[in-house]
Amino acid sequence: MSRRRRLLSASAEDNDPVAMLTNLFDVAMVFAVALMVAMVVKFNMTEIFSKEDYTMVKNPGKDNMEIITKEGQTITRYKPSENQNATGKKGRKVGVAYELENGEVIYVPE
Repeated sequence: MSRRRRLLSASAEDNDPVAMLTNLFDVAMVFAVALMVAMVVKFNMTEIFSKEDYTMVKNPGKDNMEIITKEGQTITRYKPSENQNATGKKGRKVGVAYELENGEVIYVPE
């Protein structure tokens, strides 16, 4: 009998199933933010959050190469392709540039 009285005397706040969903939403948000921070640290992308300008080459020399440039608050991505009809420009590879250990850059035409 005492068990039944406890169930009847419980407040509506204790039996609210929506309260549990709000706690699950909070846990999911914390997990999502932690996952984003972990991915930024894993892929060494901390430069994105700095105030300095930078240029990053992703997959250099491959077909899916990308050049990502940050200037001020603007981040631009450039993907070179064989057919650049969208911009109306076409180009071809004319040589290779090498950077030596002392910082000097040498251009070798093809």
